[in-house]
Amino acid sequence: MSQLFSLLQLKSIILKNRIVVSPMCQYSAKDGFANNWHLVHLGARAIGGAGLIIQEATAVSPEGRISPGDLGIWSDEHIEMYREITEFILQENAFPGIQLAHAGRKASTSAPWQGHRKITTKEDDGWQTVAPSSIPYRDEDAEPPVELNAEGIAKVTADFKSAARRAKEAGYKVLEIHAAHGYLIHQFLSPLCNKRTDSYGGSFENRIRLLLEILEAVQEEWPNDLPLFVRISGTDWAEGGWNLDESVKLSAILKEKGVDIIDCSSGGAVHWQQIPVEPNYQVPIAERIKKEAGICTGAVGLITEAAQAEEIIAGGKADLVFFARESLRDPNLGLTFAHDLKADVTWPKQYERAQLED
Repeated sequence: MSQLFSLLQLKSIILKNRIVVSPMCQYSAKDGFANNWHLVHLGARAIGGAGLIIQEATAVSPEGRISPGDLGIWSDEHIEMYREITEFILQENAFPGIQLAHAGRKASTSAPWQGHRKITTKEDDGWQTVAPSSIPYRDEDAEPPVELNAEGIAKVTADFKSAARRAKEAGYKVLEIHAAHGYLIHQFLSPLCNKRTDSYGGSFENRIRLLLEILEAVQEEWPNDLPLFVRISGTDWAEGGWNLDESVKLSAILKEKGVDIIDCSSGGAVHWQQIPVEPNYQVPIAERIKKEAGICTGAVGLITEAAQAEEIIAGGKADLVFFARESLRDPNLGLTFAHDLKADVTWPKQYERAQLED
């Protein structure tokens, strides 16, 4: 029996398999509002057999967007279309998740097909970015981010809390806090980005403080019986940066505080990182955190084949496998992998005749 297609209970929900569609930015929203593109993109992957579909990084505030085309959840008006999306995913026997995010100093950039360049003027739909310290991501960035003061930090925490309430009202069943890829929370974690001398900088305990405060605020709104994930970068892949030892230590703390899954990615904090990219290159991060912190983990990164994903789950290296680009290439990834592994799964009625041999 395929372990990739085994059930996994997370609090009150039971995933039908261990396949997760990773949050993937679509750069296709206006003023944070979802539209038919997002409905079809996410809905197609629910039809395609994944057990959990996590919506792209959804900004908790306008200034928290990576680009002007990012989804947002800073207004109650955003909820209506999200409800349509979550209802469709649930209808297809999958669970809808949402990733709450703030891009920090990596915000205010154009879409990839527009060069992914820094936007610095309101005329170009840009805005002033914020960060733990006034250090730009790239030296050539025209305007450095503004260092967050106590009031700004309190606003970020409050924004995450309000976003969690809206996510619940919109019908999401999994919530993930984005603390990876060099975005705001990760910027606080990494000593390469965080040069503060107050209670949010310096020591490990100080650098994780914002994440723990956000977690506590989110838990005040997010139902206790629904799963809560945190995505982290296991290492900065840069000397003097956030490292795997710290990730293990943080993950153990997050487990104690009620987090269910650590979604294990890496990198993104600094542009001079040296990432040893190859198939499964991040799986050892998920495996070590799972074993040493005693928490369920998700593996992600250049996992492209059914047998590869099966080995990760069967080998006890992670509890979930997250797919990003491979899911873009094949929206029916769950059905494809079930065929490859000869797993007995239920197909959408509308697609059942595709199971018959020609």
